[in-house]
Amino acid sequence: MKKIGVTGGIGSGKSIVCSVFRCLGVPVYDADTRARWIMNNDGHVQEEVTRLFGKEAYDTFGLRRNFISSQTFGNPSKLTALNQIVHPAVARDFESWWLSMDVPYVIKEAALLFEAGSYRELDETILVTAPEALRKHRVARRDRQRSAEEIQRIMDSQWKKSKKAA
Repeated sequence: MKKIGVTGGIGSGKSIVCSVFRCLGVPVYDADTRARWIMNNDGHVQEEVTRLFGKEAYDTFGLRRNFISSQTFGNPSKLTALNQIVHPAVARDFESWWLSMDVPYVIKEAALLFEAGSYRELDETILVTAPEALRKHRVARRDRQRSAEEIQRIMDSQWKKSKKAA
């Protein structure tokens, strides 16, 4: 079975591309959605996130994503530490998922495919791109709680299109 990665910066259109694959019957693993699920449901990950960010990381509803974002974007050491907790857990989850499939190929949608090094477990990658202004507009429309500054910090923390394309 082939494993194909679909990646691109925030707001680039990865989800639209993956929707087309889903419509064609191709199984798609959404790494961002699974990472959120893991952070809310994997006891070991929850302990590590709490150790890193304190008790403020979770409330009665689960992970406080806005709090975590405010602590990580613009703070490379915290972001790296969080990624070292979450990315290995997502990699194990992806492996379990794709091993359960009986299809010619699967798609792994992940914004940080290259940054996290998970491209190494894939056979091919597809890079989805869009102009930066359009990406900012899409994210602002989709994530109304995010400020323009926060969107820019997220974009700045991701590899540039030219580096991903290389």
